[in-house]
Amino acid sequence: MTEVTAPRSVALPERVRLEYVERGDPAGVPVLFLHGVTDSWRSFEPVLPHLPRWIRAIALTQRGHGDSDRPEMGYRARDFAEDVDAFADALGLDSFVLVGHSMGTVNAQRFAIDHPERSRGLVLAGGFASFRDNPVLEEFWSAEVSRLEDPIAASFARAFQEATLARPVPPEYLETVVSESLKVPARVWRDCFAAFRDDENTAELGRIRAPTLLVWGDRDAFVRRTDQEAMLSSIVGSRLLVYEGAGHAMHWEKPRRFASDVAAFCESLARPDSGGAR
Repeated sequence: MTEVTAPRSVALPERVRLEYVERGDPAGVPVLFLHGVTDSWRSFEPVLPHLPRWIRAIALTQRGHGDSDRPEMGYRARDFAEDVDAFADALGLDSFVLVGHSMGTVNAQRFAIDHPERSRGLVLAGGFASFRDNPVLEEFWSAEVSRLEDPIAASFARAFQEATLARPVPPEYLETVVSESLKVPARVWRDCFAAFRDDENTAELGRIRAPTLLVWGDRDAFVRRTDQEAMLSSIVGSRLLVYEGAGHAMHWEKPRRFASDVAAFCESLARPDSGGAR
């Protein structure tokens, strides 16, 4: 298998039905991709074609998003992380690399803390160490998200997605991600952002034992360099790649480089002298 599959879905027992796509060798190194808030598997659509075939790439649409189920509640990091655990069971994955973007980094952190035996490695792209002292997110919550009602205005979704960029992306792809954001009900926007403010993995980051790569764009309007420094100091053996001139959605702006960096990280886990030899 070399092409991205058509979207599939799997019903997780007593949980939710989640949509996902795959690309690569079914017997290859499993890498599970977790998107950011209001995105879907399509957040990684520009990246997937550039990954080597030996990676079994699985891009998941998390609960409340895209065409996955939208339950009335359950939008904290632990809810998302337990979905990942059940999803891995459903696909017969023992351990795997987790690649998270934005909200996906928080859920990946939580999964690695709670399920170290399944966490082969982490790639945290545009990752947060804390939300509580982030003035940009606090302002966005209080002035915008906390007041959202359905239907979400297309202009609001577009402004949100454009704010993640420091460089232009193909216009048709921007339309795709805006359309995905418009699938997310106002209550899910509110619940996810409220959970960001209430949930803190910060004090537990030192419990992460999986080899960890941080990826950050130095023109990120949401995530600060201090977040990266906090994670570097807390997660043993972690390292940072800085994408100069890139914004929060660096994997949309530089998908070929991002795919190459993910592949190189996965290769490093098999080296005897790497932090991945565990």
